[in-house]
Amino acid sequence: MPERTDVCRRLERLAWLMDNSIPVPGLDYRIGLDGIIGLVPGLGDALGAVISSYILSEAARLGTPRPILLRMVFNIALDAVVGTIPILGDLFDFTWKANLRNVALLRGYLEKPRKTVAVSRLFIAILVLLVILFAGFLLLASALLLRWLWHVVSG
Repeated sequence: MPERTDVCRRLERLAWLMDNSIPVPGLDYRIGLDGIIGLVPGLGDALGAVISSYILSEAARLGTPRPILLRMVFNIALDAVVGTIPILGDLFDFTWKANLRNVALLRGYLEKPRKTVAVSRLFIAILVLLVILFAGFLLLASALLLRWLWHVVSG
């Protein structure tokens, strides 16, 4: 148990540094190095994802179950992918705070394992359902577009 506590403290410090360490003058808001690093086009978001992956790897090393690790991957991937969008992605980087979210997931698992695993399973199930529905929508929209084009060309 002492090792888990030490690892959690170290990860909480890293998450704070990456997501919350810099006060924004004039606002009651904090940003972190992840948002600053993300301002570098191309490389910034990739580097931020690599640093965020350290928290994921430590959580896996501590035996965190797969549903929680998948939620952590989702947080990192969303941060990295949306972060690539000019301006909007940079603003997202400053607000999403994937590292703090992931450390909170790990802490939640260590304190209430059953609840955190159940909530994570539900999250993953809903996410998979949304992806399937979106793919189905794209397929249907493509079929309708092709049908319309066929009528325009042949008609």
